[in-house]
Amino acid sequence: MAHKNLNTFIDLLRNEGELKDIGIEVDPELEISAIADRVVKQNGPALLFTNVKGHPDIPVLINTFGSKRRMELALGTDDLDDIAAEIADLIQPNIPSSLIGKLQMLPKFARLKDTQTKVVRHGPCQEIVETESPALSTLPIIKCWPEDGGKYITFPQVITRHPETGTRNVGMYRLQVFDDTTLGLHWQRHKGGAHHYHVAEKLKQRLEVAIVLGPDPETMYAGTAPLPDELDEYMLAGFLRRQSVELVKCKTVDLEVPANAQIILEGYAEPG
Repeated sequence: MAHKNLNTFIDLLRNEGELKDIGIEVDPELEISAIADRVVKQNGPALLFTNVKGHPDIPVLINTFGSKRRMELALGTDDLDDIAAEIADLIQPNIPSSLIGKLQMLPKFARLKDTQTKVVRHGPCQEIVETESPALSTLPIIKCWPEDGGKYITFPQVITRHPETGTRNVGMYRLQVFDDTTLGLHWQRHKGGAHHYHVAEKLKQRLEVAIVLGPDPETMYAGTAPLPDELDEYMLAGFLRRQSVELVKCKTVDLEVPANAQIILEGYAEPG
């Protein structure tokens, strides 16, 4: 069964003994990452920091997928090899030549309906909307390492659309905070988002960008998967969830985002 959202997954991890709640005040600058580093090296649980200095109302979740068991819980399976085989069949289906073989494939084909995304009018991610004076400093963005150039969003989904073909890309790129309204997008040249940006740059256009924080775990995983260009990441998420991913239209850019996400940031990548 698909996870309704990140909250239900957190509850599941807690019930399974795979998550530790941290209620003492912690600093988002170096302290959270130092604690997480020690826990990860000891094969410890996911950590939910519920009292982040300066941001007591916004928790920080770390080490979410840091064990085989947590990955199994995230993807709703008892065997990750089974999921890997299903994804391989989706990407490169081996369709039998015989009629009987094709008939035996029908249950797999039926699952393909789940890959189609569904646009809805409203979603939890838009229960609170700030367009007048948004500020990145209101979020508990962490600084991970002493030599880092600043604070980074480390597990986002970055959504862009090809300026000419309209093809969507969902990538996971590290985002550096420059000021309250500016992020640095660290996408390598071979990544889909970078390709969309360079096409827009040649057209002397700015590229619309939406950043997704905290969707459900299947959708979160899909944004990290190396997929062929013709397979949309949210189609893979629907396949894993066994139900369509619901998307809502952004408020200020012409993009769609997962309706069940915790936080959405909207903006542009300027040419040059």
